[in-house]
Amino acid sequence: MAGGSFAPAGVAKERAEQYKGRVTPYVVIACLVAAVGGSIFGYDIGISGGVTSMNPFLEKFFPSVYRNKMRAHENNYCKYNNQGLAAFTSSLYLAGLVSSLVASPITRNYGRRASIVCGGISFLVGATLNAAAVNLEMLILGRIMLGVGIGFGNQAVPLYLSEMAPTHLRGGLNMMFQLATTLGIFTANMINYGTQKLNPWGWRLSLGLAAFPALLMTVGGLLLPETPNSLMERGAKEKGRKILEKIRGTNDVNAEYEDILEASEFANSIKHPFRNIFRRSNRPQLVMAFFMPTFQILTGINSILFYAPVLFQSMGFGGDAALYSSALTGAVLASSTLISIATVDRLGRRVLLISGGIQMIICQVVVAIILGVKFGNNEELSKGFSILVVIVICLFVVAFGWSWGPLGWTIPSEIFPLETRSAGQSITVAVNLLFTFIIAQSFLSLLCALKYGIFLFFAGWITVMTVFVYVFLPETKGVPIEEMILIWRKHWFWKNVMPANPGDDQSNTM
Repeated sequence: MAGGSFAPAGVAKERAEQYKGRVTPYVVIACLVAAVGGSIFGYDIGISGGVTSMNPFLEKFFPSVYRNKMRAHENNYCKYNNQGLAAFTSSLYLAGLVSSLVASPITRNYGRRASIVCGGISFLVGATLNAAAVNLEMLILGRIMLGVGIGFGNQAVPLYLSEMAPTHLRGGLNMMFQLATTLGIFTANMINYGTQKLNPWGWRLSLGLAAFPALLMTVGGLLLPETPNSLMERGAKEKGRKILEKIRGTNDVNAEYEDILEASEFANSIKHPFRNIFRRSNRPQLVMAFFMPTFQILTGINSILFYAPVLFQSMGFGGDAALYSSALTGAVLASSTLISIATVDRLGRRVLLISGGIQMIICQVVVAIILGVKFGNNEELSKGFSILVVIVICLFVVAFGWSWGPLGWTIPSEIFPLETRSAGQSITVAVNLLFTFIIAQSFLSLLCALKYGIFLFFAGWITVMTVFVYVFLPETKGVPIEEMILIWRKHWFWKNVMPANPGDDQSNTM
């Protein structure tokens, strides 16, 4: 069995210094096209909040929410509290959770491209149903199809990017997924700002335009090359080597080829990757696959992005001002992701996560204090304090954009050995979508119940996750993806969790 002393990872020894190659136009274009898959996720996050604040949409599908909105003295924090409206947003993520688990065997057995194409087609169908919806059932069905598309896309695209990227730039290229997500959010916010004036069908245009990134994802998936890792895992060793030589721009790929070959041989000996992932030798990666996406959502970012127009309208902003403010946060998120792309492979993952966490804690506490002191149930913030709230929220979004936003996806996609990589990514996506569903479904009720305390609630979680990174996450900067097992065996805590002898937990692999 390939793998030597580190058989659970399928890698015998460290060969990172022997890796050759450069960044070729071929790999950059492939990563850019694949990252478009992130734009469908972002577009939906951005479009949902804007559409749910449009009067024609509310009047047609959620008349009770529309009536509450029109009442002059409705409690500021509770006017949008409606489980049906929350279900419109959250149903997508529940469907995505289930489909991400289905996507794992497809990604492993048929390749990363197959899942990307499946995701694009499903999202295309969902966008069409939403744009043509005549009743709530049709609207929810469209959301479910969008969720299936997101489940497949989020499962396959980060894996594709991690496997195509050269080691020394894996972090930056992998973040193309998050950049596309943030650009999708910003684009959706700007579209909402324009379509809100197109009564009564502007919301249909907003929802229907989701078909455009879905089409790009589908066509891109058909044109993209498969990753060398996936090809070799499925037995196409020579084809895998040719692709590796093409994307690295050199024929001298022996070291990287040997690492992938050993990993693929070991991967093929594992018949049940979901069962194998619970072995002690995979315990550190499994913990990260659960907690990284959990913490990413518990920053509160999705609540702000989902419901930005609703949130700003609750604070007394007019309809135009609310959508404009939410568009501003989308633009800030997209631009801040560029900071992470430029620095992640120089400063490392831990520095960005910890510094971003500290800034987000401060911002959440400041917003809570402003709202607690200056914002009552039936009052409006003064213009000065309203501007201050938007500025502080933008600073929060900036911190998320360079830290937990991109790295919440990057780290889980790069830490698993090949034999459990698709299963690990499925768990990551499923956990992300589970907590996205929970927060999306409960945020409006939490806002009504906790009022300004909702920001302190999220600040508490950010404190926990910042400490978690400091204590438990080793630095993965510059570590080849097929040699990642070695950093866990050197970590002060995880080396005591993993079996001293790789053979100690072999009985659980089949």
